[in-house]
Amino acid sequence: MNKVHLVLYALILSLLVPVAALASSGGGYTPVPPSPDTHPAYVTGLTYQEDGSLYLTADYIQWYEGAEADRVFTEKEPDSGLSTAPNGYYIVNDNPRLRSLPVHPDAQVLMQIYNRTGEPGGADIQWNEQVSLQRFTEILKAEPYLQEYPYHLVVEKGQVVRIIQQYIP
Repeated sequence: MNKVHLVLYALILSLLVPVAALASSGGGYTPVPPSPDTHPAYVTGLTYQEDGSLYLTADYIQWYEGAEADRVFTEKEPDSGLSTAPNGYYIVNDNPRLRSLPVHPDAQVLMQIYNRTGEPGGADIQWNEQVSLQRFTEILKAEPYLQEYPYHLVVEKGQVVRIIQQYIP
């Protein structure tokens, strides 16, 4: 290999390593800030009423991450043999009550991961990608496994105004 090729190879490698490190570290993830109006939940269904309004069926959960997840995990799972929550998060779902919530027609939906191409293996991460409410209903219908992901529902004046998919590693 001559010197020019060696220098080009080193230059390309020096540019790619930081990009690969950022992608593997989950460089775009930021936790959803808790608030009195934000409710972590599983979305177990979406139904349109005869008047065209959309209702979301939600199973509220408690979502913990980081040090808080470790604390709650060790309290609830003392015999696990682990001192920290696996993968840095912990979900508690002690209340089986389902809630039917109206969704505001202009609700904002932010997705982290889903299959954008329809091809096997087509799911990838795009942090906080805004999709229309119609597209969200299509995604959940086409990919029922996405009901296993937690979502953060922002509820104002009794209506869901924002839906944020929670990324889980």
